[in-house]
Amino acid sequence: MKKQSVDLNSDMGEGFGPWRIGDGVDEAIMPLISSANIATGFHAGDPNIMARTVQLARESGVGIGAHPGFRDLVGFGRRNIAEAPQALVNDILYQLGALREFARLHGLRLQHVKPHGALYMHAARDEAFSRLLVETLQQIDPNLLLFCMESSATYRIAREIGQPVVREFYADRDYDRSGSIVFTRRVGRLDAGQVAGRVRRACIEGKVRTVDGDDIDIDFDSICIHSDTPGALELVQTTREHLVREGIRITGPLAPTTRF
Repeated sequence: MKKQSVDLNSDMGEGFGPWRIGDGVDEAIMPLISSANIATGFHAGDPNIMARTVQLARESGVGIGAHPGFRDLVGFGRRNIAEAPQALVNDILYQLGALREFARLHGLRLQHVKPHGALYMHAARDEAFSRLLVETLQQIDPNLLLFCMESSATYRIAREIGQPVVREFYADRDYDRSGSIVFTRRVGRLDAGQVAGRVRRACIEGKVRTVDGDDIDIDFDSICIHSDTPGALELVQTTREHLVREGIRITGPLAPTTRF
């Protein structure tokens, strides 16, 4: 069934000091999305970037979420780090708390949390870590949205325990037959028309083509386009244009406000 509305999210604030990841187009992308995943200092981001990104989101009326990663600035959080579940959850709480204070400073509340990169994929397949993470979120904020793939341990456990979840569709990543994204540390420039067409098909037909050439069913609440993908601004712009042309509204997962 064709979607009537969908959230559009992107990773924001992914720099450190004077360095920026990707094309450095946060200011241009922010007004085009409905949810921002803000780097919280471990894989990218620093206090000044976090403060500025929260302010940008507020000015554009965009929902903000913490984007915690492995403690891996050098590897941009895309290298797996062997660590006990409790230590990883403590790292996430530390990062979430940092962003929450910047949100409070600007009169905002955190809408969601979305693990970054290798940590996201680790949660997707690790039952013990996902369960401890969800149980901890239930204690500190049972209404905080948790972004994840539908095909993941994270989603299944959150549904079981009662933490609200937002299922993602990755516009700029490939899928395998299981419905999981194919994790990669580096993505080349993509054709914006093809990416937008892929999103359009997923929204209208509920299908996506896998790396093996098969079509699988896919369902989701939010579309992710990474801001560090080369040409990210064009990808976001073209995808929005395709969605609007189809009459599909861009809305936050909690907000009734339409953002055309």
